[in-house]
Amino acid sequence: MKTLVVALGGNALLQRGEALTVENQYRNIDKVAAALGQLAQKYRLALVHGNGPQVGLLALQNLAYRDVAPYPLDVLVAETQGMIGYMLAQRLAQRPGTPPVTTVMTRMLVNADDPAFGQPEKFIGPVYDPAQRGELEGRYGWTMKADGRYLRRVVASPAPLKIVDGEAIELLLQNGHIVVCGGGGGVAMIEGEEGAQGVEAVIDKDLAAALLARQIGADGLVILTDADAVYEHWGTPAQRAIRRATPDELAPFAKADGSMGPKVAAVSDYVRQLGKPAYIGALHQIDQILAGEAGTCIAL
Repeated sequence: MKTLVVALGGNALLQRGEALTVENQYRNIDKVAAALGQLAQKYRLALVHGNGPQVGLLALQNLAYRDVAPYPLDVLVAETQGMIGYMLAQRLAQRPGTPPVTTVMTRMLVNADDPAFGQPEKFIGPVYDPAQRGELEGRYGWTMKADGRYLRRVVASPAPLKIVDGEAIELLLQNGHIVVCGGGGGVAMIEGEEGAQGVEAVIDKDLAAALLARQIGADGLVILTDADAVYEHWGTPAQRAIRRATPDELAPFAKADGSMGPKVAAVSDYVRQLGKPAYIGALHQIDQILAGEAGTCIAL
């Protein structure tokens, strides 16, 4: 069986504007489990997921309890890996015929000198009214940025360099497990005098998924997102879905700004280095995406 790395966008766990309740997340995960359970009959699967809303919620709960110092962000990311990994594993395992599902607490090495540490850009947590900016920045010391017509907290998001737990992930895949890993992009670690240590950051889950796909030599990389494809002339009467393109042809779309740019950059690096295809599209069209009938396929 071929191996696929699948990155689940935030909408796979929580729709924008939904309350961060267990019930809402399980309802969305049930849809994920239905699609991925069928996919697991054809492929070995490594699943990577985001954690922006969840880690933001933990940070808020963290601040509400004042009897102990707040836990650092790397610990909160590890907590979300356990929480979301458990929920995904539970729902997938309940489907008849699904292979064993294992969640791996995943650490990612990053560069301590990454300029991202001085330029926070990764959104976490719920959305706020723009009028609350001064209050939130003053009370918590957060950096806030606009997210559409709302406001959200942003934190550092350095580029992942190496998956510390890659060997364990490979062994599980080789033994037929569905592996939930790289949750929230992985726990960000830097090399210190006493070995690797966690840092305050949240890694982009699409970059983490692309790194995982390269590191384990996956046969394909799938980025599932809100958009059903990469579009040219987006938002105009001439907009058109791009069904197939090379990394060079998609290079104009690989900009740091916007939601699609980082995804295009991530999959393009994977395709160039391994020469294998990558896909961007919507969860409910996963079968059509892999058949080239929906989404966008990036290949040489």
